[in-house]
Amino acid sequence: MLQPTIIQGGMGVAVSGWALARAVAQLGHLGVVSGTALAVTLARRLQLGDPGGHLRRALDHFPYPEMAARVLAAHFMAGGKAATSAFKALPMPALQADAGLVELTVVANFAEVFLAKAGHDGLVGLNLLEKIQLPTLPSLFGAMLAGVDYVLMGAGIPRAIPGVLDRLAQGEPADLKLEVEGAAADETHLTSFDPRAFAGGQAPTLRRPRFLGIVASATLAITLAKKSSGRVDGFVVEGETAGGHNAPPRGPLQLNARGEPVYGPRDVPDLEKIRALGLPFWLAGSYGRPGRLHDALRLGAAGVQVGTAFAFCEESGIDPDLKRQAIELSRAGAARVFTDPLASPTGFPFKVLPMEGTLSQADAYQARTRICDLGYLRHLYRKADGTVGYRCPAEPVANYVAKGGAEADTVGRKCICNGLPATVGLAQVRGGHDRELALLTAGDDASRIAGFLQPGATSYTAADVVRALLDQGQVPPAPVEPGAVALTPAAS
Repeated sequence: MLQPTIIQGGMGVAVSGWALARAVAQLGHLGVVSGTALAVTLARRLQLGDPGGHLRRALDHFPYPEMAARVLAAHFMAGGKAATSAFKALPMPALQADAGLVELTVVANFAEVFLAKAGHDGLVGLNLLEKIQLPTLPSLFGAMLAGVDYVLMGAGIPRAIPGVLDRLAQGEPADLKLEVEGAAADETHLTSFDPRAFAGGQAPTLRRPRFLGIVASATLAITLAKKSSGRVDGFVVEGETAGGHNAPPRGPLQLNARGEPVYGPRDVPDLEKIRALGLPFWLAGSYGRPGRLHDALRLGAAGVQVGTAFAFCEESGIDPDLKRQAIELSRAGAARVFTDPLASPTGFPFKVLPMEGTLSQADAYQARTRICDLGYLRHLYRKADGTVGYRCPAEPVANYVAKGGAEADTVGRKCICNGLPATVGLAQVRGGHDRELALLTAGDDASRIAGFLQPGATSYTAADVVRALLDQGQVPPAPVEPGAVALTPAAS
């Protein structure tokens, strides 16, 4: 398997959809689909009538036709639902998994990877978040059924995933230890997936994808390399200017004048130690510019991961009107991302692109009625009776407090689970007229996306991005001596 030079980041909910991943893979690089909440996106797109018939085409190739038929029967609406009608509610991820949701999750990940890989022999990856644990096993299995080439995971320490990939590839049952707040030291809570039971007795033997850990420090890279349950194939080393969730700064939290976390020298990854592991790594965070690939190769990297530049190209899943507004903001020099220390229920800093008519606006946030009906970012916690409960700092405050949560933890929390689907045209409708508002996440390089426009154009393509990245970056000079160069934060 060839090693990619450019990795397209796995972003948001369906921002990095199959169309974008396919376009990048066809250009000879690693196209990545976001695996976050794919059950939701598949179900909702089927309810919109599956424009173009792409999802039904993918489901025609699912190896267990009776399952694909059940998914279609439950969600497909010929001609699409009425604009004022709500999308059907789905069961929320839980320790005792709903069989229908597990099946939908497997089918959805298969379909996304299948479509991304269709018609070419390029590389396709799946991006997952360690913080979202409950859907991980069926998501991986579904993607592997479609022949996914890489799995990338960050937002935590995914030490168990390499071994899970080994077991699923051999058709063996896999377990994943869950983080449960307040659990006793001798308590273990697991989520499990058995390919044999899912397949009705005879599990397929699958190709094991390569695994890349997304890390923000040499310490985390060393931990993954030496203490994971199986083979780690490399790392994406991500700086704090990257979009989505950022690793918190080391040490006591300090905020700048805008209310953003302050990062310092301790937060700069030690590339000398990462190079010493002998595994390939890619640099991420403000590397989506001409010449930055060249810089990364000089530092000993295999290449770069780029998200924001691809997020606003024609092939991405972001609503076209939101893309247009973001590009206009960039053109006007007004696209400035805010690193919000409170927005994400995970507690990780979360990059938000402020834009009128989105959940980034204080009045819109205050006007929204809190509701938790998707549940992907709910925290598992130990209840007084020893059972496991679920709570989210972005749910109704009274509900969260009644479950033992601290009211202070709810301040400023935004429902990312609903905001991200709204960003890609899949907003839930409430009461026949109220629609969930979008929440755009982007890296600091959102200020520069207008630079990818060709003269006279108002939009740009994935090919435009790749062309710009390769400018001055195809042939690096001789590598620097080990230890001679440290990674420095890129200017934003």
